[in-house]
Amino acid sequence: MFPQIIDTRPLRRAVDDGLNWVVRNWGDGFEAAAYPLLMLLKAIEDLLVATPWWVVIVVLTGIAWLASRRWQLPALVLTALLFLGVMDLWKDAMTTLALMLAATITAIVLSIPLGVWMSRSMSVRRAITPLLDLMQTLPSFVYLIPAVMVFGPGKIPALLATIVYAAPPLVRLTDLGLRTVDPAVMEASRAFGANPAQRLVKVQIPLALPTILAGINQTTMMALSMVVIASMIGAGGLGYQVLQGIGRLEVSRGLFAGLGIVALAIVFDRIAQAFGRQLQDRIGLLEAR
Repeated sequence: MFPQIIDTRPLRRAVDDGLNWVVRNWGDGFEAAAYPLLMLLKAIEDLLVATPWWVVIVVLTGIAWLASRRWQLPALVLTALLFLGVMDLWKDAMTTLALMLAATITAIVLSIPLGVWMSRSMSVRRAITPLLDLMQTLPSFVYLIPAVMVFGPGKIPALLATIVYAAPPLVRLTDLGLRTVDPAVMEASRAFGANPAQRLVKVQIPLALPTILAGINQTTMMALSMVVIASMIGAGGLGYQVLQGIGRLEVSRGLFAGLGIVALAIVFDRIAQAFGRQLQDRIGLLEAR
């Protein structure tokens, strides 16, 4: 046994008392601040659940066709979505999809500006990189505890935990994509008189779009990987079916729900990769000219 050097109980009590004080005095403020996120999630979920299944299938299959211009990807997307319907997982899949979309949209809004800021300031990058490391490595249950204490079990802590876990890859890849733009291209834009904002919007971001899109793809996949944990605090969806399968020892329930999560992951991963290849081809054509 490692010898006890200090008594950690007063420190633990101080942390617990401090969090309880925050909940008592700032809980209402935190709930008001998170209310727009809840409204975004509910709006997306209500829209997906109310939309006829065949419309969702047509839209996603059409997006897959636009992304690839080949029949293989639309066929894969169609098969995956039909699997969700045949296995009686459609409504749960739409609930999971709403959580993923809300988390991804919020992560995009927050992460891309942060990544731009990091790419333009070394001091900001040094300050934020350890925080991103902490967000990616800290077990999600650790920050679920204060989230549940502040907001109570439900969709808000599940959404916040998903955002915290899924956002870092997009921040990192946005920063990386902007920093690796060819210096010769940047120098040429300066020679033509472009100011910093014009260089960012018209040169750096278009050339970094494939990398940024890869970050969005990673964020989407990581958001989907959180659905089982999120279901433990009231998020519902396919993750709740997996949780019920574990609790009731129903292998079929957990297996089919897990395959449903895989189906959603495949759909959005393949679509994002196809759009990324399109962007790379277009940028290659522009550079070739």
